[in-house]
Amino acid sequence: MAFSSNSCPEELTFPKGFGWGAATAAYQVEGGWDADGKGPNVWDTFTHQGGDRVFRNQTADVACGSYTLWEEDLKCIKQLGLTHYRFSLSWSRLLPDGTTGFINQKGIDYYNKMINDLLANGITPVVTLYHFDFPQPLEDQGGWKTGAIIEVFDAYARFCFGTFGDRVKLWITINEPNILALFAYETGMFPPGVPNPEIGAYQAVHNMIKAHAKAWHSYDSLFRKKQNGQVSVALFSPWVAPANPTSVADQEAAKRAMALALDSFAKPIFIDGDYPAELKSRVAAMSKKQGYASSRLPEFTDEEKKMIKGTADFFAVQYYTASLAKHRENSGGGPSLLKDIEVEVFPDPSWQASYPGSWIYVVPWGIRELLKNIKDTYNNPVIYITENGFPQGDPAPLDDTQRWEYFRQTIQELYKAIHLDKVNLQLYCVWSLLDNFEWTEGYSNKFGLYQVDFENPALPRVPYKSAMEYAKVIQNNGIKGSL
Repeated sequence: MAFSSNSCPEELTFPKGFGWGAATAAYQVEGGWDADGKGPNVWDTFTHQGGDRVFRNQTADVACGSYTLWEEDLKCIKQLGLTHYRFSLSWSRLLPDGTTGFINQKGIDYYNKMINDLLANGITPVVTLYHFDFPQPLEDQGGWKTGAIIEVFDAYARFCFGTFGDRVKLWITINEPNILALFAYETGMFPPGVPNPEIGAYQAVHNMIKAHAKAWHSYDSLFRKKQNGQVSVALFSPWVAPANPTSVADQEAAKRAMALALDSFAKPIFIDGDYPAELKSRVAAMSKKQGYASSRLPEFTDEEKKMIKGTADFFAVQYYTASLAKHRENSGGGPSLLKDIEVEVFPDPSWQASYPGSWIYVVPWGIRELLKNIKDTYNNPVIYITENGFPQGDPAPLDDTQRWEYFRQTIQELYKAIHLDKVNLQLYCVWSLLDNFEWTEGYSNKFGLYQVDFENPALPRVPYKSAMEYAKVIQNNGIKGSL
């Protein structure tokens, strides 16, 4: 059926075998923060210190209770008919001090049950090794700012591949390293909660890229032949468009913003082992102006570039919203990532926020632009969308019509990307299966396909309208009937 780039046929059928998933993360849903030998992670420490760094000083000590309520989560997964379920392993639940010196069998048992139950129901597990919940003992030794973490992370990855890889075939090493670097090591909004705007984010980025690459090589050399799985890293990216499409300065600013958000990780891993040239030159120039002897962005050696290049078996990307960009001269003040690239980003005033005060604006078409950009820039890779979501404020109505409309439009854009732009998209995961602990926003916004009543000790899961509509999409492998 022929159709234009701005319209869709009434029935959107996705390619055979297309994956429909939902995602969670260990700290955000499990609870059981000190149960059965689990060690402390940085979010345990951060939330227990209080100080209004998290909405209403909330914690995820209990969260959705998934550590004891896995069967309830599985019911939701089966009710939706998911083909894939993405979740993360709690590093501290498996290795209480972060190292393989002591292994917690109760943690292994928990994840074995999850993996086995998913497979028994025909659901493919997509497993993230590290989703922000860094073991506190490792943070005490310098965390991602120290090069020693590369070997420690690799040992953790090898332990997980060896323990679960006979059944897990899709691995994510690190979730959103770009977001983690910014919030944990530049602004201090995330634990360890110590702002380090000069070099913290760049140090963390540098070490996370090397840690990912080393873990990929460990899988490739030690496990791939027998286990036949795939490994990648999940990169968060908005779509950034020029504020004035006819302005060359704004066009270049948008490119620089995308280079910072996406290409700073994707280019080393997928193309040539090194950062984007303009990012390197701008940070070097700013560093010199600020009196640094060398660039605040570390350099990869030639040997490291060879190690990093080609260390992903698919392109995992996470999209929520879009921004506009314009050039903004660095007028001094302390260093920051956006000042280094001389860009200001902001939403279009015509875009609707998902709820008043939300950082997410409803821009479904941005996901198609992002997918096209990845296809064109990164040699048409297999792409998995490992997160895409729409938050509601609290309280959130079960009849979430506005939110389902966002998802419906997003699925239309995915269809166009596959059929018109020939993007090799093979999996789409909604964030999130459950309402959960949303980091510094606590329980104040609701991303779940299932509502969780956090005031009720039983923590019941109730489907939103969007869950029931998504289940129909999965059943039909697309959208049937009138759009």
